[in-house]
Amino acid sequence: MATREKPLKHRQKSLNCTFETSSIDSTAVEEKLFGQEGEVDEDGDDGPVVFICGKCKLPVGDSLSWDGSEDGQNQIRLKRVTDNVLVGKDNRMYEVSKRSFCLIVDLLCRGCHSVLGMVYASTPKTLDHKRFTFCLNVADIDSYVLGSASQMLAAEGPKEQPVTLEYRGIVEQQLTEMKMLVMSMALRLEEIEAGLQEGCDEA
Repeated sequence: MATREKPLKHRQKSLNCTFETSSIDSTAVEEKLFGQEGEVDEDGDDGPVVFICGKCKLPVGDSLSWDGSEDGQNQIRLKRVTDNVLVGKDNRMYEVSKRSFCLIVDLLCRGCHSVLGMVYASTPKTLDHKRFTFCLNVADIDSYVLGSASQMLAAEGPKEQPVTLEYRGIVEQQLTEMKMLVMSMALRLEEIEAGLQEGCDEA
C-alpha cells in the first residue's frame, strides 16, 4: 500500500471567492481552498467551501471532507459527499496512464444525472491512495465560500427626513389646510342634506 499524501498545513485556509470551473486545474483549486504553505491568514474569517453540481447547483460536498487533488486528471478528492451524489452500479476500465489501468465507477448527480466524477474500485499499488475517496471533476462542479455573501439591507430601513422646525412647520400647514377642506366639505354636505330634506317636506 502506498502512503497517503502529506496533509496540508493550513487545512482551514480558503480564498474568499469561488473558483472558475472552466479555466483552472486542480492545483489552482487546492491553492484557492487552502492557500500556499507558509501563508498566514490575517483575517481568519474565511469559511469552508461548499461544492455544488455545475449544472443543477445541488450541493455535493464541502472542503471539510477534503482529501487532496489530482493534477493530471484535474480532479479533487473528498472523503465524504452528500446524498445528492449517486454511485453508479457498473464498473468500467479506465486508463490512468500507459500500461496503468483501473476499474472505476461513475459518480452521478441525483438532480440532473450528469457525471460528476468517479470512484476507483480497483487500482495498482501506486494509486491505492485514490481508493475509498470520491474523485470529482473540477470541470463538472462549482463552489461557494460560506460567509462570502456581502449584500445587506440597511438596518434603519429607508432613509427618513430629519424632523426640523422648517419641516414641522410645513407638516402643520398641510394639516391645517386639510382640516379646512374637511370642514368645508362637511358644511357643503349639510347644505345638500338640508336641501334634500326641504324637497321631501314639500312633497
